[in-house]
Amino acid sequence: MSCTVALSNSPVFSPSGRVSSSLFCKTSSAAAPSAETIKNPSSTSPSSPLRILRLQKPHPSPSGLIVNSSDFSASGSPSPSILKRKRPARLDIPIVSMGFGNVPPTPSAAAGRDTDVVEVEGDGYVVYCKKGKREAMEDRFSAAINLQGDSKQACFGIFDGHGGAKAAEFAAENLQKNIMDEIDKRGDAEIEEAVKNGYLRTDDEFLKEDVWGGTCSVTALIRKGNLVISNAGDCRAVLSRKGIAEALTSDHRPSREDERDRIEALGGYVDCKHGVWRIHGSLSVSRGIGDQYLKQWVIAEPETRILSVKPELEFLILASDGLWDKVSNQEAVDLARPLCIDIEKPEPLSACRKLVDLSISRGSADDISVMLIQLEQFH
Repeated sequence: MSCTVALSNSPVFSPSGRVSSSLFCKTSSAAAPSAETIKNPSSTSPSSPLRILRLQKPHPSPSGLIVNSSDFSASGSPSPSILKRKRPARLDIPIVSMGFGNVPPTPSAAAGRDTDVVEVEGDGYVVYCKKGKREAMEDRFSAAINLQGDSKQACFGIFDGHGGAKAAEFAAENLQKNIMDEIDKRGDAEIEEAVKNGYLRTDDEFLKEDVWGGTCSVTALIRKGNLVISNAGDCRAVLSRKGIAEALTSDHRPSREDERDRIEALGGYVDCKHGVWRIHGSLSVSRGIGDQYLKQWVIAEPETRILSVKPELEFLILASDGLWDKVSNQEAVDLARPLCIDIEKPEPLSACRKLVDLSISRGSADDISVMLIQLEQFH
């Protein structure tokens, strides 16, 4: 599996606040795992090299594999539990369990201050994340495959933080576990309610941390032949159905009529500043995890859609708004599909890179995180 780390400059949060560093993980490399420093003349800082983290694909675990953007250290050293490689002595990374049944533990969060790009290639998915022009990356991601020993079960997420990376980091480490715990309690007959409670539980736990900031989230749970897509905020899931793009989520923004009505019914207000609709002149998303100071109006309850995993469902793109603000749904599918479908050697990571490059070429200064999931592996 391969993962890439990226740092975000999301314009979602308007006022200045405490900004935290963020990390994405990259795990696709044919060579021995290593961290590389590559000079890039187009980097936002001419005097600084572009820092890319590349890691070798690990051997799959029979009981499951969980990867998130916190699994790699700021120095670019891979987790010893993944690559069997001695970590630097100066690092003291605690080991925590992610709670997906009998799954090997993965390292807890470590700040990725010096990583500009994260690339990950896993079984059935890839991730490419690239830091924008802000000081720190605020995006995170998570991926859990072979859940409960079943190769047809997996859970993926993209998290776009604002006001710092803490909320995105917390969600990447806890949301999947909380969703699965709720499914264990309720069963698959109430899976939509279970996912909702998983989101709300994660939000409640983060608010108790009393930490600044929030995060948008989009998750894809593949379980027992179903694809369960949920979102809170403006991260988006787009499906390729025989080459036709189909948005499986609807962005939660104050400009959306039903969201504006909900906010105003609760005593809040929405206004437009410089062409962007914001809650109380501040936040440009209306749902998400965190955002304690606006919690009365910014809810964590997701919207969920459930589909059967069928052969005509080719691949799924999960991405932060750094992509979708500049690239349309159909453009994304049209660019990615020739590199993923009906070719001898699919190159989904190249597809993700091209999507990010296209967004940047059109003026995106935001952190951009793109995950592509090849659904044929889960039919």
